[in-house]
Amino acid sequence: MIPGGGQPNMQQLLQQAQKMQQDLQSAQEELARTEVDGQAGGGLVKATVTGAGELRALKIDPKAVDPEDTETLADLIVAAVHAANENAQTLQQQKLGPLAQGLGGGSGIPGLPF
Repeated sequence: MIPGGGQPNMQQLLQQAQKMQQDLQSAQEELARTEVDGQAGGGLVKATVTGAGELRALKIDPKAVDPEDTETLADLIVAAVHAANENAQTLQQQKLGPLAQGLGGGSGIPGLPF
């Protein structure tokens, strides 16, 4: 038999939920400040995004610029931004994954983005 009449301690559950929510918010704020890079063309094009996926910088080596072939440059830019976003997603999973599991991630709880 569970002490206290078999009812879970709601105050304790609410405190745990609030703590997890604060941890999640802190992790999201950290992601927004953290920058990750991606590159393409052996480093000819480099993109920097935040852990939240916001593009912050784009560096293009002059060797990548060919006025006769802007299509290749565009492809390199897209690939670099894509690589940076993949790195940002990996960072998000590292930072938010454990928190999402603690909040019941994937269980269909309304209002949670995971």
